[in-house]
Amino acid sequence: MDLIHVVVLALIQGITEFLPISSSAHLILPKEILGWPDQGLAFDVAVHVGTLTAVAVYFRKDIGKIIVGWLASLSGRGTDENGRLGWYLIAATIPAALFGLIFDDLIETHLRSTNVIATTTLVFGVLLWVADRKPAESKQLRDIALSTAMIIGLAQAVALIPGTSRSGITITAALFLGLCRTDAARFSFLLSIPVIVLSGGYKGLQLVLSATAVDWLAIGVGIALSAISAYICIHYFLNFINRIGMLPFVIYRLLLGVLLFIAV
Repeated sequence: MDLIHVVVLALIQGITEFLPISSSAHLILPKEILGWPDQGLAFDVAVHVGTLTAVAVYFRKDIGKIIVGWLASLSGRGTDENGRLGWYLIAATIPAALFGLIFDDLIETHLRSTNVIATTTLVFGVLLWVADRKPAESKQLRDIALSTAMIIGLAQAVALIPGTSRSGITITAALFLGLCRTDAARFSFLLSIPVIVLSGGYKGLQLVLSATAVDWLAIGVGIALSAISAYICIHYFLNFINRIGMLPFVIYRLLLGVLLFIAV
């Protein structure tokens, strides 16, 4: 990969990973429109590390409280709201992990086409708009039940289909279930941590077993740029989400879906 390819793709991954606009849809654009080469497995691992670093650093205080509460519940000292949230995040991760193991080959072989990505970009963009327009409720993270977390987790499993957007569909599900915009986004971002760990770990194992030569400059730049851009994106998204709503992202998804169909 040329350095310019590394820079552009790392920024795309970092910016789009946590916005409800589908990182996979954006990563296919340079390949389809500009004829760029596939970024390869090593680079996929690098940007996973970068986005994981960003979300872990941004939510470090929340993560610390969740871990302490979860460990306290394991030791029999009672379960507070942080401990419950820890269990809910684990439970909500199971559907995506199982679906990934069962359907990974099917997805990689048959569902990574531009037509599929364009279709899911449009369909789930409209669903996001519908969810955001429903009468507002004021449920917060401390109000959610296990059933709520599991439904969001099942929605996350659907995001294995390219173009769906993991953050987009989990925020959509959370909004339909009554969470306010900010807490819908916070739960989505926290839920991304175990999924990125599992996905990045799986890709990392594939990389080790494949004995592929690694361009360490590309890896370093990919990690740094995806981490910085993802951190900035999370910060501004959470700070402005109640003010701007989801409509700008819906409009963007509709335009992107149309552009992808034109590019085919």
